[in-house]
Amino acid sequence: MIQHFLLSCLCLFCVFSQLVAQSPMVVGIAGGTGSGKSTFAKKIKETFGENVVLIEQDAYYKNLPHLGIEERKFVNFDHPDSLDFPLLCQHLVTLKNGQSILKPTYDFKTHSRTSIEEEVNPAKIILVEGVLLFSVPEVRELLDIKIFIDVKDDIRLLRRIERDMQERGRTLEEIKNQYLATVKPMHQLFVAPSKIHADVIIPAIGDTTEAEKIITSRLNF
Repeated sequence: MIQHFLLSCLCLFCVFSQLVAQSPMVVGIAGGTGSGKSTFAKKIKETFGENVVLIEQDAYYKNLPHLGIEERKFVNFDHPDSLDFPLLCQHLVTLKNGQSILKPTYDFKTHSRTSIEEEVNPAKIILVEGVLLFSVPEVRELLDIKIFIDVKDDIRLLRRIERDMQERGRTLEEIKNQYLATVKPMHQLFVAPSKIHADVIIPAIGDTTEAEKIITSRLNF
């Protein structure tokens, strides 16, 4: 497993060598729910500070004002159709062209967009993270580097339960029902197969500190 990871990193080095001189670059970070995508992306952002902007796929869930809050609970939010990928692509292109965007914000407790838009300025590295990024061809084409975080299902599920209960006000029953109805089947249908598009796969090796060092070492200016 470690040998496969190191070989993947060597391949990634070649990609980085070609892209370091090109600025800005778009780095996509994907993986199943609870795989640690957000944590990994934030650590890279912390390393490079103002040279990095972070775009979350989850900010681009479609607004559903025609549905009541109870009805929204039964929407399949794990299918690509639940996201405004055309807007995400438009924003990535705009940032890559050196212009600012107004990124939407999303409230998971009400399953709807808020009225607040966050101004995001262009930077040398545009990080975009999300479950379904690699399953959408239009998004993949805009990614200069694609990283997939690969973590076992049981670990991801436990992380999701903890997150949804603490941060999103969900009950255990609601989490279980959503996981069985949409999260697991959509992972098998869209997320897991999209791993083949990754430039590098980071396996479930626990502490990813060394992986972060290897990857960020190629993002110097």
